[in-house]
Amino acid sequence: MTDFEALYRNYARDIYRFALYLCGNPAEADDIASETFARAWNANGTIRAATAKSYLLAIARNCYLEALRRGVRQTQLDETMADSAASPYVDAESRIELRRVLGVLQQMPEVDRTVLLLRVQEEMPYQEIADTVGLSLPAVKVRIHRARLKLAQWRADREIRQ
Repeated sequence: MTDFEALYRNYARDIYRFALYLCGNPAEADDIASETFARAWNANGTIRAATAKSYLLAIARNCYLEALRRGVRQTQLDETMADSAASPYVDAESRIELRRVLGVLQQMPEVDRTVLLLRVQEEMPYQEIADTVGLSLPAVKVRIHRARLKLAQWRADREIRQ
């Protein structure tokens, strides 16, 4: 087994999940994750980030941003397509909630969504996030705080409506 295989095995799920939360589209997240590892494989030199994971997350973010610049359009999942792995009621509530949260995340500016995901989902330290996205440490902290406030407001509004 090569070091790259171990790298892929250790981080592929994290990279896919991060890409999914960035773009909100499973097919596009697959493409981003694949492209991330292809670029890591073909990269020259050593990793310049604090950790291999932050290096891969930075590549994934760059892939996402390049797709936005190219004008890749998001498409909605075909809701009529049956999932052969599950019955119609398995995990229905969690999937609905995930779609709602993904929708709220998609309404945030990309950099706010990115820093929030790196902190909450990937549990990266603030300084590592700042280095990964190229922002100052105070700017990262402010953006994460504001993103959390937006999610809290969405949740409060949702509870009022129920």
